[in-house]
Amino acid sequence: MDAKSDGDSDDDSGDDWDEVTEDFESIPCLFCNEVTNNTSMALEHLVASHRFDLKNFIMKHYLDTYSYIKLINFIRHKNVLPDQLNALNIKTWESDEYLRPVIKDDPWLMFDIEDLEEKTTKPIAYTVNSENGCVTLSEAHFAELQRTIQRLRAQLEQDELACYLAKQQIDEMVEKAQKLVLDGDLDENNTVSPSGNSNCNVDKGYFKAYSHFAIHHEMLTDKVRTESYRDALLTNANRFSNSVVLDVGCGTGILSMFAAKTGCRKVISVDQSDIIYHAIDIIRENDLGDIITLQKGRLEDINLDEDKVDVILSEWMGYFLLFEGMLDTVIYARDHYLAPGGILLPNRCTLSIVGSGDTRRYVKLIDYWLNVYGFKMSCMKAEAVREPNLEICKVDELITSTVEIQSFDLYKVTKDCVNFSSPFEFKVKKTGSLTAIVGYFDVFFDLDNPVHFSTGPHSSPTHWKQTVFSLSEPISITEGEILRGKLICRRHVTNIRALMVIIHIKNTSQVYCLE
Repeated sequence: MDAKSDGDSDDDSGDDWDEVTEDFESIPCLFCNEVTNNTSMALEHLVASHRFDLKNFIMKHYLDTYSYIKLINFIRHKNVLPDQLNALNIKTWESDEYLRPVIKDDPWLMFDIEDLEEKTTKPIAYTVNSENGCVTLSEAHFAELQRTIQRLRAQLEQDELACYLAKQQIDEMVEKAQKLVLDGDLDENNTVSPSGNSNCNVDKGYFKAYSHFAIHHEMLTDKVRTESYRDALLTNANRFSNSVVLDVGCGTGILSMFAAKTGCRKVISVDQSDIIYHAIDIIRENDLGDIITLQKGRLEDINLDEDKVDVILSEWMGYFLLFEGMLDTVIYARDHYLAPGGILLPNRCTLSIVGSGDTRRYVKLIDYWLNVYGFKMSCMKAEAVREPNLEICKVDELITSTVEIQSFDLYKVTKDCVNFSSPFEFKVKKTGSLTAIVGYFDVFFDLDNPVHFSTGPHSSPTHWKQTVFSLSEPISITEGEILRGKLICRRHVTNIRALMVIIHIKNTSQVYCLE
């Protein structure tokens, strides 16, 4: 017989939460505008008005304190409804970005769920069946074991990631050592720093690249990109009248000149690359020198003439959105210069992925190394896979559903937003072989006259193209099948502008490096 009597089995219900009566000045509902002033009323309101039992939800998902905090901030951040929430799992809100409170001093974050469990769950007890030796666990004990398993799984994922990153560093050191032995020296940009910090050299190379004319010609002739910024500014000109605009990474000054045509009072244009000297001539040539002021240097290192600006304008997006690390500077500009109620252009971006079954491409780019003029070069195959390709993908070769893996609200993101882990599910639309994961991003200007553009394969091509992560081996898939996986993105260990991406899918894992 169990250590508890059968008569107790139905006694533990959500009503026991009535014992938790800590009073607050106000407790805003998780799903509507209702405000209560004590915990019991708040919990009763969730059940009565939204048919959402928070206690049962915590038990169902075996939430610990940290996962509970992330849940509350996820609900606040995404404005998710109870019906939607019930269809999700804990992995949806596991990102550390949800540790950051959405509402200051949110009362829901002050609940001690372990204390609540003591008042609402059955006592930990178990018995051993004498016939087969099986152990019967209490509900609370079982929940604790589930939480332990989840913590261990999360730790395992972190350890695996650390191993991947350590291997990447070792491979880079081996490559540089080989270069040192063979060439006798390393060039200035490849010097190995004892501390592993080569950020100065990375910045020099980054800004030097933007001194070349070809890259600016490529961006300016990208009509999707350039005309989207133009339309966002000019069709919403009334929002920028008499304002001060900061253009971060102005390049040739094209966006600054669009801004100047909105009726703004002043545009401050900043760029560290030498292209700014040509931008000065361009601004003068177009008689806009009375509105546009140009400054050369890193935004973090210079002083602007204005303490605050009304608008921050920047075309900061890199390949796979986050490559290049220019978002860091936009965040710095937002935190130091944007006036309360100011505008960010763009203000929102999303990252998405879709599966490709382009076997011809796979044979041409990946399997090619297995037989090169009769010689095996299989060691090159691993390198070919490790480096993602930038391509315009064929729409008819896309064989899965599209999944949005991350959303970035530029008013809220931190520099750590580059580091995220996103589970995903593909629904297979066509039987065949999955050969690559295709990544792209969408950009939003949420204004009175909203503007949006996509770099995806179903949209007009842009200079960003799509980022194609080739699989080391094709995966056979069947129409209607659900493919589950996870994409992990991390800032590169030694190059702050580069990215490490790890994709787990169908029992395979692959590490990629965008640098």
